[in-house]
Amino acid sequence: MNDSFVDLRSDTVTRPTPGMLAAMQAAEVGDDVMGEDPTVRALESKVAALLGQPAGVFCPSGTMTNQIALAVHCRPGDEIICSADSHIYHYEGGGLAATSGASVRLLAGHRGRFEVEAVRRSILPDDPHFPRTRVVAIEDTCNRGGGTIWDNAVIDGLRTVCDEAGLAFHVDGARLFNRLVARGDVPSMYGRRFDSISICLSKGLGAPVGSVLLGSEDVIHQARRVRKRLGGGMRQAGYLAAAGIYALEHHVDRMSEDHRRAAILAQVLASSPKVASVVPPDTNIVLFEPGPGATVASWLAHLKAHGVLAGGMGAHHVRFVTHLEISDRAIERVCDAIAAFG
Repeated sequence: MNDSFVDLRSDTVTRPTPGMLAAMQAAEVGDDVMGEDPTVRALESKVAALLGQPAGVFCPSGTMTNQIALAVHCRPGDEIICSADSHIYHYEGGGLAATSGASVRLLAGHRGRFEVEAVRRSILPDDPHFPRTRVVAIEDTCNRGGGTIWDNAVIDGLRTVCDEAGLAFHVDGARLFNRLVARGDVPSMYGRRFDSISICLSKGLGAPVGSVLLGSEDVIHQARRVRKRLGGGMRQAGYLAAAGIYALEHHVDRMSEDHRRAAILAQVLASSPKVASVVPPDTNIVLFEPGPGATVASWLAHLKAHGVLAGGMGAHHVRFVTHLEISDRAIERVCDAIAAFG
């Protein structure tokens, strides 16, 4: 990342802190594919216990943990129910088709969230003409929705529907800790609702790389086989796992600062005549729609000229994502850039 810019393109741009680098350097390592890396095992156990799941497996990316989970739950020709805005559908390279051979039932909703009854209506009958409905997947928080949080009552309702229909329930928790911090949920109580959970360490938690897939002992046993098939087995991965452990021990509570700063940006954007609307941020993502005489491209160019990097979200929204490298002074600089768009 260029330090002359305030980089709000994503929370993936963060670099390891000095403390994290020291923890990585001091890590005890072994060959993880052989099951001999103690730091990887410690990370997997730590995350599993935290989220109330029996087991976990460390992988290079959230895309891989999502796709492994769905491949474990599905067989070719099965169907996955998910939001039309979901990451697993939009941004994972067609993995649902390529890796799982799965059909997808896309549900409309509000900012990446759908209703329990929409799922119930979408479960297909046991008929050879139709794919077999096998998985319900949600994304919490939802990136394309603007970091939106799912209501616990809806999650509980979805769990009930999955139990009644014999479906697996997966959560893409790329930014799950943002949700847990924002709502003050007990992680283990939240996590026990799901059959599989994908947790990213490289977003708001600030680790350089890595994700953990959580589930039952059987799910994770199968997941290791799929991970190997996809080339996700790493050797002395403990150096990376140490960064994840450090992040969990030092970078969770501070996420509330990211949320506070996102709220400041949303408030300033709402007062700009060049902004048509702002999606109220639940967590660390701010989406806004350009107003009259402005476009996504013109906003991005203006911000860059004023030392601020942002991203586009589709054809109609600009996205800011706050993270641990964004200070209050950086937010002031962004606010000045917003005000300067005349």
